[in-house]
Amino acid sequence: MKQYQLYINGEFLDNGDREMLDVVNPATEEVISQVPKATEEDVAAAVDAAYEAQKAWGKVPAIERAEWLNKLADKVDENRELFAQTNTAEMGKRINESRDEATWLGVYLRYYASLARTIKGEIITSDSPNENIFLYKKPIGVCAGIMPWNFPLFLIGRKVAPALVCGDTVVLKPSSDSPNGCFEFAKLCDEIGLPKGVVNVVSGSGAVVGNGLSGNPKVAMVSMTGSTPVGKQIMKNCAENVTKVSLELGGNAPFIVMDDCDLDATIENCFNSRYYNCGEVCNAAERVYVQAGIYDEFVAKMTERVAAAKAGDPLDESVDMGPMVNAKQREIVLDLIQSARDEGAKIVVGGNAIEGKGYFIEPTLIVDCDHDMRIMREEIFGPVMAVSKFETLDEAIEKANDTNYGLTSSIHTTDFDTAMRGLNEINFGEIYVNRHHFEAFQGFHAGVRQSGLGGDDGEHGLEEFLETHIAYVDYKLG
Repeated sequence: MKQYQLYINGEFLDNGDREMLDVVNPATEEVISQVPKATEEDVAAAVDAAYEAQKAWGKVPAIERAEWLNKLADKVDENRELFAQTNTAEMGKRINESRDEATWLGVYLRYYASLARTIKGEIITSDSPNENIFLYKKPIGVCAGIMPWNFPLFLIGRKVAPALVCGDTVVLKPSSDSPNGCFEFAKLCDEIGLPKGVVNVVSGSGAVVGNGLSGNPKVAMVSMTGSTPVGKQIMKNCAENVTKVSLELGGNAPFIVMDDCDLDATIENCFNSRYYNCGEVCNAAERVYVQAGIYDEFVAKMTERVAAAKAGDPLDESVDMGPMVNAKQREIVLDLIQSARDEGAKIVVGGNAIEGKGYFIEPTLIVDCDHDMRIMREEIFGPVMAVSKFETLDEAIEKANDTNYGLTSSIHTTDFDTAMRGLNEINFGEIYVNRHHFEAFQGFHAGVRQSGLGGDDGEHGLEEFLETHIAYVDYKLG
């Protein structure tokens, strides 16, 4: 069995008498590895290492920092299958999806490397005749990256790539459910000779590692992806030192289907937006609102599509989805399914756990849902689609916006005016028109309300890892 080690200041630390955490394969329920449970002293040491390393790293020209990202990307590509197999084993993602995610990691590193020459400041007009005002963009310092379990490879890129190209250093905390890929990435950092302390990896509990990072005054920013309750706790911890936060939190994405949509294309977009990665995606289609004129046809076609979907061994390329990440997550989803039953919705496909080893749930379709049901109000985060009927666009927009969340939304229509109303009146950080829910590297992935603060991706995401420094310079007139 593999045993990973904390990676601090360019060294893999002997595990010694540290308590170890078991990592379980959710498809087999077998323990596949162990990772160390970092202590408060370990977390402080990792931050100290990053703090000291940043002093030199921040002075390296951005284009040279970019070359380090390209070296890492080359190594990620060389080890793509290792990362994919590791990802599938520890969190249950279908092997083809894991291969895609491993590819995205390399592409993301290269994308941010390509932005090295775009970091720029401003020259601002002064009111004085012999003064210039210069606004610089500088590294923010030590960035703590607190990662979720659902995209453990891609999120390495989101936390590391913009930080490093901006001149920041990083302490990563992987999820205890899926930490292995992050430690494999640490091996690559070590292999290419990345300067010590620039990237550090510490595993363990949120109570020790998460709180230790977000409460440390040497941490300049906490970039966290995860649930809204955890994000709120991170904010409280950061308030003590007025530490910047960038938070991508929960979602409750509406998927609006108009009578005039291309129904077959919309069915496929909706299926992919709900069941990708077993539904464990923050921007998955959580609430499907279908206009009355095509409601019955939509339900019939989606019933056929979901009934044909197959859950099973994630290493089997023919399956549509693997297991839930752990037993607790499966119980949360099963409880929501039961609440829909109790509140009068109709389960037309699935609705049960799959017997045997592994944390599997049947692909599930629930129809005739009322907007106020729990299944429509809470984040499902599992392979369950909840469908509700509406009459008018005004009604659909009102229901879409009636949530504490605000990450992702979509509208599906062939009418330009309807699409434009959706763009302007559906109040979410993202909206997709006539396509599945998944963002682009060069976009800006950001939520509103309780779905987060700040954002990721693109040039706007780069700005999260920089701070401004303004200089007022007087000079003698000739």
